[in-house]
Amino acid sequence: MNTPALIMMISVEAVITYLTVWFFYKVLTIKPKPEPDSFSENDEEQR
Repeated sequence: MNTPALIMMISVEAVITYLTVWFFYKVLTIKPKPEPDSFSENDEEQR
């Protein structure tokens, strides 16, 4: 393998690894959205 190919392979693997770690970090640290309580909303409809 020649030098330019080795440099390109290492740089592409580094970018892909960085993006993977960054997206996992974003997914694991996202704040959950508050969801409405479906039981309390359905109680009024039945009465």
